[in-house]
Amino acid sequence: MATNRTFTMIKPDAVEKNYIGGILKMINEDGFKIVAMKYTKLSKEQASAFYEVHKERPFYGELVDYMSSGPIVAAILEKENAVEDFRKLIGSTNPADAAEGTIRKIYAASIQANAVHGSDSDENAKIEGDFHFKATEIFA
Repeated sequence: MATNRTFTMIKPDAVEKNYIGGILKMINEDGFKIVAMKYTKLSKEQASAFYEVHKERPFYGELVDYMSSGPIVAAILEKENAVEDFRKLIGSTNPADAAEGTIRKIYAASIQANAVHGSDSDENAKIEGDFHFKATEIFA
């Protein structure tokens, strides 16, 4: 069952390069409403827990180190068909393969430093949003 919410994080590389405003502008211009947002930094423990699904993958340790290396912006976005539409807006994981005009084509530096995270399913959007936000921090 499709929902109208998805989860995103502006990753440490994009925050460090001061791309927050540009990325949020693209999100707003694409019709998404921000219903929760916070500027925060993940501890290694939090990053490990968030990316636990990748624990057996060879890149897991590097991913945890990277995602806990600096501040992020976490947000829950609302729009009809949110997950699919946001995946289109952010583009391919590899910015070299991302379509022109997508967030990753414009702001990403590499596969790992790819500027933003976007939920890949409605189920994961709910899990990821709940990981970062309490119910009292979400406004619709």
